[in-house]
Amino acid sequence: MADIETISPEAPVELHPRHRSLLPFLGLACGVGVSNIYYNQPLLLDMARSLRVDHSQMGTVAVATQVGYSIGILAFVPLGDVIERRGLMVRLFAGVALSALLTALAPNLATLLAASIAIGCTAAVTHVVVPIAPELADEEERGRAIGTVMTGLLLGVLLARSVSGWIASFLGWRAVFLFATLCNAAFVPLMLSKLPKLPPHKPLPYAQALRSLWTLIRTQPLLRESAVLGGLVFAAFSAFWTTLVFLLGSKHYHLGAGTAGSFGMLGATGALIAPLAGRVADRRGPRAVVTLGLLLLSVGFCILWLLGYHILGLVLGVIVLDLGAQATQIANQTRIFGLEPGARGRINTVYMTIFFFGGSLGSLFSTMAWSRWGWGGVCALGLGLLGMAALRHATGVREGATGSLSEGFG
Repeated sequence: MADIETISPEAPVELHPRHRSLLPFLGLACGVGVSNIYYNQPLLLDMARSLRVDHSQMGTVAVATQVGYSIGILAFVPLGDVIERRGLMVRLFAGVALSALLTALAPNLATLLAASIAIGCTAAVTHVVVPIAPELADEEERGRAIGTVMTGLLLGVLLARSVSGWIASFLGWRAVFLFATLCNAAFVPLMLSKLPKLPPHKPLPYAQALRSLWTLIRTQPLLRESAVLGGLVFAAFSAFWTTLVFLLGSKHYHLGAGTAGSFGMLGATGALIAPLAGRVADRRGPRAVVTLGLLLLSVGFCILWLLGYHILGLVLGVIVLDLGAQATQIANQTRIFGLEPGARGRINTVYMTIFFFGGSLGSLFSTMAWSRWGWGGVCALGLGLLGMAALRHATGVREGATGSLSEGFG
């Protein structure tokens, strides 16, 4: 097979480990795509003041974006097993650029909520990209390939908050979404020039692809476990990040969006664990990495509860929390992508739909916890969710406990 650099972007190509030079580009695409759903988190106070609504109402913007993301994953990611994937990614990047532009121009909360849902839906392009990574590695290096692409995704999750806060500090919150419009629009020609056409492994009708999601849920206990565990972990993670801006804006800190965004830089240290977590998952098994991730997350929330009103405690808690979240995510995706190569798009659909549904619930409940019980209530919520995740992990199946994949996959 020819080197990837010599392949015409217009020619359909079966990907192979020799094409692993695509991994950094795919990581960058994931980072740009996923960052769209996190730009608003450090801006909630500024947006509330600008549109003259209270904090609890503006908290629904973060929830709307994550709900939209779950809808987009459910609607668009299965198309990766149905139609040519490069064209799908190009259309979604164009869609998220238009949605970001609508957000920048939103005159009221209703328009902002609609635009936020649209951003979430189209930002699901990230999870059309992620399942390509295992195709670029041998089976024994699958975790490392996923870790490389996930490093870009995780940096996008965390640095989005920093970039958002910095831009808003100088130019206002609307400029953040104009910046997002330009970044996403740039990936339309980049996708066309860097990637070959990527037809699905086994094309099948869209309706059949959607029906097979239930078959996957019903027959794959390891997928069910990973999805529920991932959703609970992300609910706890989102509870922290959604309310961090409220803590920093409170009487204890009196800090604004720029500082809240800067905490994303600290959290980005968690992305450093992604390649390491992938290697450990390859060598020792993903379950060991999940155990480590849950332990780190729990320690992180304890630090935040006890020392969250002191800046050094807050910094330490953020770092430990993000290390745990990223380790857990890498391990979960390593094991689900080993289930069925021809159905990776749909497997990722099931996992990420539940994952981000959990995140949206975490954001919703955290604003309620903040309003009633303050920072202690948020941390108690996070630890409670992690306790549920630990129970699911302790009672879960071992790798290799999979059901029949023959039904409904075409």
